[in-house]
Amino acid sequence: MRKKIVTGFFWKFGEQISSQLVSFVLSIILARLLTPNDYGVVALVNVFIILANVFVTSGFGTSLIQKENSDELDFSTIFYLSELTSIFIYVVIFFVAPFIADFYKNPEMTLILRVFALQLPISAFNSIQQAYISKHIMFKKVFVSTTISAILSGIIGIAMAYSGFGVWALIGQYISNTIIISITLAMQISWRPRLMFSWSAGKPLLSFGWKMLATSLLGEFFNQLRSLILGKVYTASDLAYYNRGLRFPELVSNNVNNTISSVLFPVLSEYGNNLEKVKEGLRHAIRMSTFILMPLLFGMMITSKEIILLLLTKKWISAVPFMQILCMSCVFDTVSNENIQALKAIGRSDILLKLEILKKPIYLLLLLLGLRISVMAMAETMVIYNILAVLINMSPNRKLLSYSFTEQIQDMVPAFIASIAMSIIVSFVSKLDLSIGIAFLVKVILGVSSYVLIAVIFRIKAFKEIIVYRTK
Repeated sequence: MRKKIVTGFFWKFGEQISSQLVSFVLSIILARLLTPNDYGVVALVNVFIILANVFVTSGFGTSLIQKENSDELDFSTIFYLSELTSIFIYVVIFFVAPFIADFYKNPEMTLILRVFALQLPISAFNSIQQAYISKHIMFKKVFVSTTISAILSGIIGIAMAYSGFGVWALIGQYISNTIIISITLAMQISWRPRLMFSWSAGKPLLSFGWKMLATSLLGEFFNQLRSLILGKVYTASDLAYYNRGLRFPELVSNNVNNTISSVLFPVLSEYGNNLEKVKEGLRHAIRMSTFILMPLLFGMMITSKEIILLLLTKKWISAVPFMQILCMSCVFDTVSNENIQALKAIGRSDILLKLEILKKPIYLLLLLLGLRISVMAMAETMVIYNILAVLINMSPNRKLLSYSFTEQIQDMVPAFIASIAMSIIVSFVSKLDLSIGIAFLVKVILGVSSYVLIAVIFRIKAFKEIIVYRTK
């Protein structure tokens, strides 16, 4: 199982990094061409699309992966249910768009929302494709499709930005990416929806799926609530600086977490009835992911000023403090995510829903507290919430998997301490009189070399496991 996790992780992570790197480079070009206000408007509209996508992509596909022997009837049934849901959600968005635009006093949001939401039926199709890929652990095959979609959609977005389309350049990039990735995946995998549907086949899947849908919807709503409030109470530029500061740590955190989710869930689902095996896989995933994610986030926090100035120019300098704080906020995300994947794998979507119901009042309280103070305070409360959230998400597996708090802390602490030590070493570079580019380069080289050296000297287990399985 360990080899399956490591191999799947590296293929999926490679896919994520390649596509995200291309997309990231192109987004930097767009950030130079467009204004913070343009990004703020799209970020606000994207909140509603993300929430709508939860209905389309969450729960249904997950149930196909979790079920031990999903067949063609299951996949086709869930496909048609997803498509019907996406069409219904689009109709709702179409009619409520003017009211949303009026609430935010931005008339152009009406058309933007209506056009942007056209991607929902395509996302529904893509969610079943992704479920098929995850079910059969075929991550090697999607490498090309994600890279191609990132390149082509980025070119479309840049061409539109150069032609003066403003916010529509970002909309064009988003929609074209969804379309292209669905087409290229269809060319690489054999699954196609068939003319078959069965309520009896769908009911067990929906029984698991609706809890996952409710969990995802509750989680995503509160995640996006911060942007909704920022967009209303503060300016579009404030929202843009916050989102741009979040974009960098999210780029790293989401790539690791999405990789882990895509690999860990289907692998652990194979051993859903063998709790010892599930625990073993979970422990291995936590050690490996924290070893990779934590130094990246700590390193990004230390180089945040250089990153913003080198990539986005001085007009985005106000995003630096947001980036620094939100890097800290993302440090423990992967531990939360992996505990959740284990619960999904053993079919406990009911516990996941209860965890969300428990966490969200805490989230709302901290959000309102930050709102009363400042935009920066809203970022700072995210750090507090994520620390509390990881403790809550770890809790059920103490009993279900006999995976105690002590064991979990032991598995994540080596990477955490090594990352802090690396940060202290690298921080001395800031005292030298170096240009921005040279300072960044020196920090990166020193950070990587010192972290690897610490891992070797102190024989960090995750480092040894990665080396062993990559050389087999």
